Amino acid sequence: MATVLQPPDGESQSFRIEYEKEEDGRWLAEVPALPGVMAYGKTKQDAEVEVTALALRVIADRTQAHPH
Repeated sequence: MATVLQPPDGESQSFRIEYEKEEDGRWLAEVPALPGVMAYGKTKQDAEVEVTALALRVIADRTQAHPH
């Protein structure tokens, strides 16, 4: 399963979120295009919220480090 994450500022770049349900019932959400961007949640939606927040922080950090 995948969801597309689009930055709120209207940029055309989007990222795919992949989900996996662990044996212990937790959900893992990961953004493959952003290495290390993954988060767990009790539900799929919780994991999506957490990984989206992390991805947006990583994108913001990269933007600040490399302004156009």
